[in-house]
Amino acid sequence: MLGKDSVHSLDHRKLSDFLEKNLPETGALEEISKFGTGQSNPTYQLRTTTGKYVLRKKPPGKLLPSAHAVDREYRIIKALEKTSVPVPRTRMLCNDEDIIGTIFYLMDYVDGKIHWDPTLPDVSSSDRNDIYGQTVDVLAALHSIDVEKEGLLDFGKPGNYFQRQVGRWIKQYRAAETQEYKEIESLIAWLEKNMPDDDRMISIVHGDYRLYNMIFSHTENKILAVLDWELSTIGHPYADLAYQCMNWHIPKIGITPGLYGLNLNGTGIPTENEYVEAYCKKMGISDIPNWSFYLAFGFFRLAGIAQGVYKRSIMGNASADNAKELGAAVPILGKIALSIIER
Repeated sequence: MLGKDSVHSLDHRKLSDFLEKNLPETGALEEISKFGTGQSNPTYQLRTTTGKYVLRKKPPGKLLPSAHAVDREYRIIKALEKTSVPVPRTRMLCNDEDIIGTIFYLMDYVDGKIHWDPTLPDVSSSDRNDIYGQTVDVLAALHSIDVEKEGLLDFGKPGNYFQRQVGRWIKQYRAAETQEYKEIESLIAWLEKNMPDDDRMISIVHGDYRLYNMIFSHTENKILAVLDWELSTIGHPYADLAYQCMNWHIPKIGITPGLYGLNLNGTGIPTENEYVEAYCKKMGISDIPNWSFYLAFGFFRLAGIAQGVYKRSIMGNASADNAKELGAAVPILGKIALSIIER
Protein backbone atom coordinates (compact mmCIF):
# COMPACT_ATOMS: atom_id res chain seq x y z
CA MET A 1 0.00 0.00 0.00
CA LEU A 2 1.29 3.45 -0.85
CA GLY A 3 2.25 5.96 1.79
CA LYS A 4 -0.02 8.94 2.33
CA ASP A 5 2.67 11.34 1.13
CA SER A 6 2.83 9.75 -2.33
CA VAL A 7 1.42 11.78 -5.22
CA HIS A 8 -0.29 8.60 -6.43
CA SER A 9 -1.66 7.29 -3.12
CA LEU A 10 -5.35 6.45 -2.79
CA ASP A 11 -7.72 7.14 0.07
CA HIS A 12 -8.32 3.61 1.36
CA ARG A 13 -11.36 4.48 3.45
CA LYS A 14 -13.13 6.48 0.74
CA LEU A 15 -12.51 3.85 -1.91
CA SER A 16 -13.57 1.06 0.44
CA ASP A 17 -16.84 2.83 1.29
CA PHE A 18 -17.50 3.50 -2.40
CA LEU A 19 -16.96 -0.12 -3.42
CA GLU A 20 -19.04 -1.44 -0.55
CA LYS A 21 -21.94 0.75 -1.67
CA ASN A 22 -21.61 0.42 -5.46
CA LEU A 23 -19.93 -2.96 -6.01
CA PRO A 24 -20.68 -5.09 -2.95
CA GLU A 25 -19.82 -8.25 -4.91
CA THR A 26 -16.14 -7.24 -4.84
CA GLY A 27 -16.05 -7.76 -1.07
CA ALA A 28 -14.27 -5.73 1.59
CA LEU A 29 -11.14 -3.87 0.46
CA GLU A 30 -8.07 -5.19 2.30
CA GLU A 31 -5.01 -3.86 0.47
CA ILE A 32 -4.04 -1.44 -2.30
CA SER A 33 -0.73 -1.75 -4.14
CA LYS A 34 0.47 0.24 -7.14
CA PHE A 35 1.96 -1.52 -10.13
CA GLY A 36 5.47 -0.27 -10.79
CA THR A 37 4.97 -0.33 -14.54
CA GLY A 38 2.61 1.78 -16.59
CA GLN A 39 3.88 5.28 -17.28
CA SER A 40 0.66 6.89 -18.39
CA ASN A 41 -2.29 6.01 -16.16
CA PRO A 42 -1.52 4.93 -12.58
CA THR A 43 -2.65 1.33 -12.10
CA TYR A 44 -3.34 -0.48 -8.83
CA GLN A 45 -4.09 -3.97 -7.63
CA LEU A 46 -6.91 -4.13 -5.11
CA ARG A 47 -7.00 -7.19 -2.87
CA THR A 48 -10.40 -7.83 -1.33
CA THR A 49 -12.11 -10.59 0.60
CA THR A 50 -13.40 -12.05 -2.70
CA GLY A 51 -10.29 -11.79 -4.88
CA LYS A 52 -8.14 -9.35 -6.83
CA TYR A 53 -9.15 -6.42 -9.02
CA VAL A 54 -7.34 -3.75 -11.00
CA LEU A 55 -8.02 -0.03 -10.80
CA ARG A 56 -6.88 2.42 -13.51
CA LYS A 57 -7.09 6.17 -12.98
CA LYS A 58 -6.00 9.43 -14.49
CA PRO A 59 -2.79 10.91 -13.07
CA PRO A 60 -3.19 13.92 -10.77
CA GLY A 61 -2.31 17.47 -11.73
CA LYS A 62 -2.42 19.39 -15.00
CA LEU A 63 -2.58 17.02 -17.97
CA LEU A 64 -1.90 17.34 -21.70
CA PRO A 65 -4.98 17.86 -23.90
CA SER A 66 -6.96 14.67 -24.72
CA ALA A 67 -4.46 12.49 -22.83
CA HIS A 68 -5.21 9.86 -20.13
CA ALA A 69 -8.73 9.12 -21.33
CA VAL A 70 -9.54 6.26 -18.96
CA ASP A 71 -13.23 6.63 -19.80
CA ARG A 72 -12.49 5.82 -23.44
CA GLU A 73 -10.32 2.93 -22.29
CA TYR A 74 -13.21 1.57 -20.24
CA ARG A 75 -15.65 1.91 -23.14
CA ILE A 76 -13.53 -0.03 -25.64
CA ILE A 77 -12.72 -2.84 -23.19
CA LYS A 78 -16.41 -3.13 -22.35
CA ALA A 79 -17.29 -3.34 -26.04
CA LEU A 80 -14.63 -5.98 -26.72
CA GLU A 81 -15.77 -8.29 -23.92
CA LYS A 82 -18.25 -9.95 -26.28
CA THR A 83 -15.77 -10.37 -29.17
CA SER A 84 -12.93 -12.82 -29.83
CA VAL A 85 -10.34 -10.26 -28.69
CA PRO A 86 -9.30 -11.20 -25.12
CA VAL A 87 -9.71 -8.40 -22.55
CA PRO A 88 -10.26 -8.26 -18.79
CA ARG A 89 -13.83 -8.14 -17.55
CA THR A 90 -14.79 -4.59 -16.60
CA ARG A 91 -16.68 -3.86 -13.39
CA MET A 92 -17.50 -0.15 -13.47
CA LEU A 93 -16.46 3.37 -14.48
CA CYS A 94 -16.53 6.04 -11.79
CA ASN A 95 -16.72 9.65 -13.01
CA ASP A 96 -16.87 11.06 -9.47
CA GLU A 97 -13.49 12.72 -8.87
CA ASP A 98 -14.24 13.11 -5.16
CA ILE A 99 -13.61 9.41 -4.44
CA ILE A 100 -9.88 9.18 -5.24
CA GLY A 101 -9.18 12.56 -6.86
CA THR A 102 -9.70 11.56 -10.52
CA ILE A 103 -12.07 9.40 -12.53
CA PHE A 104 -11.22 5.69 -12.59
CA TYR A 105 -12.47 2.30 -13.65
CA LEU A 106 -12.30 -1.16 -12.14
CA MET A 107 -11.72 -4.47 -13.91
CA ASP A 108 -10.94 -8.05 -12.98
CA TYR A 109 -7.35 -9.06 -12.28
CA VAL A 110 -6.11 -11.53 -14.92
CA ASP A 111 -3.63 -14.07 -13.58
CA GLY A 112 -0.94 -14.76 -16.16
CA LYS A 113 2.52 -13.73 -17.31
CA ILE A 114 3.82 -10.79 -19.30
CA HIS A 115 6.76 -11.11 -21.67
CA TRP A 116 8.70 -7.89 -21.18
CA ASP A 117 11.59 -8.82 -23.45
CA PRO A 118 10.67 -9.38 -27.15
CA THR A 119 13.63 -11.76 -27.51
CA LEU A 120 11.80 -14.16 -25.15
CA PRO A 121 15.02 -15.53 -23.62
CA ASP A 122 13.30 -17.90 -21.19
CA VAL A 123 11.27 -19.99 -23.66
CA SER A 124 12.01 -22.45 -26.47
CA SER A 125 12.15 -21.57 -30.16
CA SER A 126 8.85 -23.38 -30.68
CA ASP A 127 7.23 -21.32 -27.93
CA ARG A 128 8.62 -18.10 -29.41
CA ASN A 129 7.05 -18.94 -32.74
CA ASP A 130 3.70 -19.65 -31.07
CA ILE A 131 3.82 -16.47 -29.00
CA TYR A 132 4.50 -14.22 -31.97
CA GLY A 133 1.86 -16.13 -33.93
CA GLN A 134 -0.65 -15.38 -31.18
CA THR A 135 0.07 -11.65 -31.39
CA VAL A 136 -0.66 -11.75 -35.13
CA ASP A 137 -3.88 -13.73 -34.61
CA VAL A 138 -5.23 -11.33 -31.98
CA LEU A 139 -4.23 -8.23 -33.97
CA ALA A 140 -5.98 -9.57 -37.07
CA ALA A 141 -9.05 -10.42 -34.96
CA LEU A 142 -9.12 -6.86 -33.59
CA HIS A 143 -8.82 -5.31 -37.04
CA SER A 144 -11.55 -7.59 -38.41
CA ILE A 145 -14.22 -6.45 -35.97
CA ASP A 146 -17.19 -4.72 -37.60
CA VAL A 147 -16.94 -1.25 -36.09
CA GLU A 148 -20.48 -0.25 -37.05
CA LYS A 149 -22.00 -3.48 -35.73
CA GLU A 150 -20.30 -2.96 -32.35
CA GLY A 151 -21.63 0.61 -32.14
CA LEU A 152 -18.17 2.18 -32.21
CA LEU A 153 -18.30 4.43 -35.28
CA ASP A 154 -18.27 7.47 -33.00
CA PHE A 155 -15.19 6.19 -31.14
CA GLY A 156 -12.98 7.95 -33.70
CA LYS A 157 -13.20 10.84 -36.16
CA PRO A 158 -13.83 10.49 -39.92
CA GLY A 159 -11.24 11.40 -42.54
CA ASN A 160 -7.56 10.65 -43.08
CA TYR A 161 -6.44 8.93 -39.88
CA PHE A 162 -2.72 9.52 -40.35
CA GLN A 163 -3.16 13.15 -41.28
CA ARG A 164 -5.23 13.63 -38.14
CA GLN A 165 -2.83 11.66 -35.95
CA VAL A 166 0.30 13.42 -37.18
CA GLY A 167 -1.34 16.74 -36.38
CA ARG A 168 -2.46 15.53 -32.98
CA TRP A 169 0.93 14.18 -31.98
CA ILE A 170 2.72 17.30 -33.15
CA LYS A 171 0.47 19.25 -30.78
CA GLN A 172 1.06 16.76 -27.98
CA TYR A 173 4.79 16.85 -28.53
CA ARG A 174 4.90 20.65 -28.62
CA ALA A 175 2.88 20.83 -25.40
CA ALA A 176 5.42 18.56 -23.68
CA GLU A 177 8.57 19.87 -25.38
CA THR A 178 11.44 20.73 -23.05
CA GLN A 179 14.16 21.30 -25.64
CA GLU A 180 14.57 21.16 -29.42
CA TYR A 181 15.89 17.98 -31.05
CA LYS A 182 16.95 18.26 -34.69
CA GLU A 183 16.08 14.60 -35.27
CA ILE A 184 12.47 15.16 -34.23
CA GLU A 185 12.16 18.38 -36.22
CA SER A 186 13.40 16.60 -39.37
CA LEU A 187 11.02 13.71 -38.74
CA ILE A 188 8.02 16.02 -38.31
CA ALA A 189 8.84 17.80 -41.57
CA TRP A 190 9.15 14.47 -43.43
CA LEU A 191 5.86 13.11 -42.09
CA GLU A 192 3.98 16.23 -43.12
CA LYS A 193 5.44 16.10 -46.66
CA ASN A 194 4.95 12.35 -47.22
CA MET A 195 1.39 11.79 -46.04
CA PRO A 196 -0.21 8.81 -47.87
CA ASP A 197 -3.56 9.29 -49.58
CA ASP A 198 -6.55 8.16 -47.55
CA ASP A 199 -7.39 4.59 -48.58
CA ARG A 200 -10.52 4.62 -46.37
CA MET A 201 -9.47 1.55 -44.41
CA ILE A 202 -10.77 1.71 -40.84
CA SER A 203 -10.70 -0.57 -37.83
CA ILE A 204 -10.40 -0.50 -34.08
CA VAL A 205 -6.84 0.57 -33.37
CA HIS A 206 -5.28 -0.42 -30.04
CA GLY A 207 -2.68 2.33 -30.13
CA ASP A 208 0.05 0.58 -28.12
CA TYR A 209 0.04 -2.96 -29.44
CA ARG A 210 3.24 -4.37 -27.97
CA LEU A 211 4.16 -7.71 -26.40
CA TYR A 212 4.36 -6.22 -22.90
CA ASN A 213 0.72 -5.14 -23.10
CA MET A 214 -0.49 -8.73 -23.29
CA ILE A 215 -1.08 -11.25 -20.51
CA PHE A 216 -0.31 -14.86 -21.50
CA SER A 217 -1.48 -18.05 -19.86
CA HIS A 218 0.93 -19.74 -17.44
CA THR A 219 0.31 -23.11 -19.08
CA GLU A 220 0.04 -22.39 -22.82
CA ASN A 221 1.09 -19.77 -25.36
CA LYS A 222 -2.29 -18.11 -25.36
CA ILE A 223 -3.13 -14.43 -24.83
CA LEU A 224 -5.60 -14.12 -21.96
CA ALA A 225 -5.96 -10.33 -22.11
CA VAL A 226 -4.71 -7.34 -24.07
CA LEU A 227 -4.10 -4.39 -21.76
CA ASP A 228 -3.63 -0.60 -21.91
CA TRP A 229 -6.32 0.61 -24.31
CA GLU A 230 -5.89 4.28 -23.45
CA LEU A 231 -4.77 5.25 -26.98
CA SER A 232 -7.39 3.15 -28.76
CA THR A 233 -9.59 4.73 -31.41
CA ILE A 234 -11.19 4.07 -34.77
CA GLY A 235 -8.37 4.50 -37.23
CA HIS A 236 -6.09 2.74 -39.66
CA PRO A 237 -5.06 -0.86 -38.92
CA TYR A 238 -1.52 -0.38 -40.26
CA ALA A 239 -0.77 1.96 -37.36
CA ASP A 240 -1.00 -0.97 -34.93
CA LEU A 241 0.98 -3.31 -37.15
CA ALA A 242 3.78 -0.79 -37.63
CA TYR A 243 3.88 -0.01 -33.92
CA GLN A 244 4.43 -3.68 -33.13
CA CYS A 245 7.03 -3.96 -35.91
CA MET A 246 9.09 -1.15 -34.41
CA ASN A 247 10.60 -3.95 -32.29
CA TRP A 248 12.68 -5.04 -35.27
CA HIS A 249 14.26 -1.55 -35.47
CA ILE A 250 15.06 -1.00 -31.80
CA PRO A 251 18.34 -2.42 -30.47
CA LYS A 252 18.45 -4.63 -27.38
CA ILE A 253 19.58 -1.87 -25.03
CA GLY A 254 17.98 0.50 -22.56
CA ILE A 255 14.52 0.33 -21.05
CA THR A 256 12.80 -0.98 -24.20
CA PRO A 257 14.76 -4.00 -25.50
CA GLY A 258 14.25 -4.70 -29.20
CA LEU A 259 15.29 -7.12 -31.94
CA TYR A 260 17.47 -4.91 -34.13
CA GLY A 261 20.84 -6.39 -35.01
CA LEU A 262 20.03 -9.86 -33.70
CA ASN A 263 20.43 -13.03 -35.75
CA LEU A 264 16.93 -14.52 -35.60
CA ASN A 265 17.76 -17.73 -37.47
CA GLY A 266 16.64 -20.71 -35.43
CA THR A 267 15.19 -18.59 -32.62
CA GLY A 268 11.56 -19.09 -33.59
CA ILE A 269 11.12 -15.30 -33.78
CA PRO A 270 9.96 -14.22 -37.23
CA THR A 271 11.70 -11.50 -39.23
CA GLU A 272 9.81 -8.26 -39.73
CA ASN A 273 8.90 -9.33 -43.29
CA GLU A 274 7.65 -12.70 -42.08
CA TYR A 275 5.56 -11.04 -39.38
CA VAL A 276 4.00 -8.60 -41.85
CA GLU A 277 3.36 -11.43 -44.33
CA ALA A 278 1.60 -13.46 -41.62
CA TYR A 279 -0.63 -10.48 -40.83
CA CYS A 280 -1.39 -9.88 -44.53
CA LYS A 281 -2.36 -13.54 -44.94
CA LYS A 282 -4.73 -13.33 -41.97
CA MET A 283 -6.29 -10.13 -43.35
CA GLY A 284 -6.51 -11.38 -46.94
CA ILE A 285 -4.28 -8.67 -48.44
CA SER A 286 -1.19 -8.98 -50.64
CA ASP A 287 1.13 -6.24 -49.37
CA ILE A 288 1.33 -2.90 -47.57
CA PRO A 289 2.46 0.18 -49.52
CA ASN A 290 4.06 3.18 -47.77
CA TRP A 291 5.43 0.90 -45.02
CA SER A 292 8.29 3.28 -44.12
CA PHE A 293 5.76 6.06 -43.42
CA TYR A 294 3.81 3.90 -40.98
CA LEU A 295 6.98 2.91 -39.14
CA ALA A 296 8.25 6.50 -39.03
CA PHE A 297 4.93 7.70 -37.67
CA GLY A 298 5.04 4.98 -34.99
CA PHE A 299 8.45 6.18 -33.84
CA PHE A 300 7.31 9.80 -33.77
CA ARG A 301 4.28 8.91 -31.71
CA LEU A 302 6.41 6.89 -29.28
CA ALA A 303 8.74 9.88 -29.00
CA GLY A 304 5.72 12.04 -28.21
CA ILE A 305 4.57 9.62 -25.51
CA ALA A 306 8.06 9.47 -23.99
CA GLN A 307 8.35 13.25 -24.04
CA GLY A 308 4.99 13.55 -22.32
CA VAL A 309 6.06 11.18 -19.55
CA TYR A 310 9.30 13.12 -19.09
CA LYS A 311 7.44 16.44 -18.93
CA ARG A 312 5.12 15.03 -16.27
CA SER A 313 8.16 13.91 -14.26
CA ILE A 314 9.41 17.50 -14.27
CA MET A 315 5.96 18.62 -13.13
CA GLY A 316 6.06 16.02 -10.36
CA ASN A 317 3.27 13.67 -11.45
CA ALA A 318 4.89 10.91 -13.55
CA SER A 319 3.53 7.46 -12.72
CA ALA A 320 6.79 5.46 -12.82
CA ASP A 321 10.40 5.94 -11.81
CA ASN A 322 12.23 5.78 -15.17
CA ALA A 323 10.61 8.84 -16.73
CA LYS A 324 13.97 10.59 -17.16
CA GLU A 325 15.31 7.63 -19.15
CA LEU A 326 12.33 7.94 -21.47
CA GLY A 327 13.07 11.62 -21.94
CA ALA A 328 16.62 10.77 -23.00
CA ALA A 329 15.24 8.28 -25.55
CA VAL A 330 13.30 10.93 -27.52
CA PRO A 331 16.11 12.00 -29.91
CA ILE A 332 17.20 8.36 -30.28
CA LEU A 333 13.70 7.40 -31.46
CA GLY A 334 13.82 10.26 -33.95
CA LYS A 335 17.18 9.06 -35.24
CA ILE A 336 15.89 5.51 -35.76
CA ALA A 337 12.89 6.83 -37.71
CA LEU A 338 15.15 8.92 -39.95
CA SER A 339 17.32 5.88 -40.65
CA ILE A 340 14.22 3.98 -41.83
CA ILE A 341 13.02 6.67 -44.25
CA GLU A 342 16.52 7.28 -45.61
CA ARG A 343 17.02 3.67 -46.73
